[in-house]
Amino acid sequence: MKMGIKLRGLLLATMLTFGATAFAQDSASSTDGYDQGFKLGFGVNAGVTTGDYFNWALGCDVRLQYDFTQKTSLTLTTGFTNLFGDDEIKDLGFIPVKAGFKAFVWEDRFYVLGEVGAGFAVTNDYDETSFLWAPGIGYASKHIDVSVRYEGMNDFHADQIALRLAYGFKL
Repeated sequence: MKMGIKLRGLLLATMLTFGATAFAQDSASSTDGYDQGFKLGFGVNAGVTTGDYFNWALGCDVRLQYDFTQKTSLTLTTGFTNLFGDDEIKDLGFIPVKAGFKAFVWEDRFYVLGEVGAGFAVTNDYDETSFLWAPGIGYASKHIDVSVRYEGMNDFHADQIALRLAYGFKL
């Protein structure tokens, strides 16, 4: 099953629209009285691929997050993801390196996230580096973060829809 360019564009436009609503908030979302700072999160990811070459994905990640305000953050994410093939296609393991923007859009718990970066293949003689883009939505509490994302991987011939479960804390 391949996701068309129009559907990808619609998904990205939707995520950007929801992200833009974070800036339409009143002045309560300014930095007045809010301690800016870093958070660190460790996550486990599982997903299904949308291409013809791989069947599913499993990985782990580390995300560094800097909170500008109570509603907006910058993120830097890396880790390891393995795309599992069948008997004829060798598995592909890659290291994603992504930078992103997170905006809380509802009750300071639900957010939208957009990330871009690169995936560096590291297994089975794959010699590829792919552009990655990943819009997502999620729920975060003080320590728990649950999100769903679409991750587009231009050169790996497989995109994924993944669930991320993470534990995070302030540094």
